[in-house]
Amino acid sequence: MNRASLEKRPDEVAAMFDDVAPKYDLTNDLLSMGQTRRWRKIVVEAVGAVPGQRVLDVAAGTGTSSEPYADAGIDVVALDFSLGMLKVGKRRRPDINFVAGDATALPFADNSFDATTISFGLRNVNEPKKAIAEMLRVTKPGGKLVIAEFSHPTFGPFRTVYTEYLMRALPAIAKRSSSNPTAYDYLAESIREWPDQDHLAQWIAEAGWTKVNYRNLNGGLVALHRAYKA
Repeated sequence: MNRASLEKRPDEVAAMFDDVAPKYDLTNDLLSMGQTRRWRKIVVEAVGAVPGQRVLDVAAGTGTSSEPYADAGIDVVALDFSLGMLKVGKRRRPDINFVAGDATALPFADNSFDATTISFGLRNVNEPKKAIAEMLRVTKPGGKLVIAEFSHPTFGPFRTVYTEYLMRALPAIAKRSSSNPTAYDYLAESIREWPDQDHLAQWIAEAGWTKVNYRNLNGGLVALHRAYKA
């Protein structure tokens, strides 16, 4: 069984996600108690894409985050560096354009997309600031960035309970459903070590995005950041 370290070497992270790919979406639904579907819907609404526009979905995994765009007739590209995840997604949704690629070196020309989004994948990138800059490069002027990522609950007592859940309950639940339960030890650690909402907003602004703002979901358990390319 593969699990990545918090150094987040791309080869280790990709191998880990290759292992969890077969049951990844099922395990995520169980661990989030069904909240992933709600978060996905909020992301799509925040992106606000319409037919005729082109959306890049970075770290798309099996494509569950890309499906709503395809279903709405929007041109979406689902990018991920895990070939195992891409295979599962392509088998289920052959109509979606799945592309293998690195978030820190996106294989697209400048100003290629009307909107770029990444859901629960930025913290798995070994150079997240570089990925944020790359997403700016490939987005058209006036285009939008939407990032959904686990964050820091704003209510202290809940934050303590949540940390205990991450480090104890999450790996235990994963053992029942995941094809690689040890990967969820890493995922729990990566969530705990990820910077808070304001720090991520600062990274986005430093990369050159404008009108940066965020919205807390589930009391800050997840933060939805939005920004625009000037």
